[in-house]
Amino acid sequence: MNKPLLVFDMDGVLVDVTESYRESIARTVERFTGVRISRESIQDYKNQGGWNDDWELSHHIISQNGVQVPFDQVKDYFQEIFLGNGSDGLILREQWVAKPDVLERLNERFRFALFTGRPKEDAQLTLDRFAGALKFHPIVGMHEVENHKPHPEGLLRIVTDHSGGTAFYVGDTVDDARCARQARVPFIGIAAPSNPRYIDLVFLFQEEGAYAIVDDINYLEEVFTE
Repeated sequence: MNKPLLVFDMDGVLVDVTESYRESIARTVERFTGVRISRESIQDYKNQGGWNDDWELSHHIISQNGVQVPFDQVKDYFQEIFLGNGSDGLILREQWVAKPDVLERLNERFRFALFTGRPKEDAQLTLDRFAGALKFHPIVGMHEVENHKPHPEGLLRIVTDHSGGTAFYVGDTVDDARCARQARVPFIGIAAPSNPRYIDLVFLFQEEGAYAIVDDINYLEEVFTE
């Protein structure tokens, strides 16, 4: 019998992206508008849904501030500060959330896969830094799907290839929750108490019928305790 499947989102789930992706949004917006957007405002956009792509969100906020810049110019600047030259990018500020052996113990009971809104190659950079011997297969990123979250295309591709058995999706945004609901996959919501809109996010997950809501992935074992 196949192991059940845990499909993870990456940002805000496996890694803390407060000082990487969220900071890249803030710096990109500031670069083109001169306005420093708050972390609370960024989370407000995320809670609206439809802003899974941080390049598109950055471009949208810039436009809302009355500055018209080509999307590719925004994306290029974002990636420049996010990836850097390999030794100075904001990606290096990311922190692995799981405590030692937590995911290793879960991996004894579950297969792991990854469905993320970031490019697959960027996700692999982070896994190479932190994941050690843990295997995530398949890895579906933004360029492997035609329709981005909350569309369930990527999640359906993963669970359809998982022959039999139960699957769960672990995510931290309302888009993740809506993606799981549309795919008919039980959703486990990550709502960190440090999130500037923590209570709002918990209510959104509840409205989307979350299977469970936890502070971070270190509590996943408790979700599956019999």
